[in-house]
Amino acid sequence: MEQKINHRENNTNGLFFIEKEHKIIAEMQYNYTDKNEITVNHTEVKPELKGKGVGTKLLDALADYARKNNLKVIPLCPFVEVQFSRYQKYNDIKKQ
Repeated sequence: MEQKINHRENNTNGLFFIEKEHKIIAEMQYNYTDKNEITVNHTEVKPELKGKGVGTKLLDALADYARKNNLKVIPLCPFVEVQFSRYQKYNDIKKQ
């Protein structure tokens, strides 16, 4: 089953998320630290989705968004921090 990743944001923060029956079952939260910089604070995936690559799908959606909007990403969230250190595909968006 393919999950649709939704995105919602306001002037200060945003959320990439997956819904099922009008409930959020996976989410990645971020906030703007600067006009060209976001900090990923939190990633949460419900237990029934763990180990299915859902967190990575959320991160890839966030990475696409960051690239399109010329944003650098600070990985405060432990999950994102690990993914950034593990995969070079995120090097272009990682705040140095």
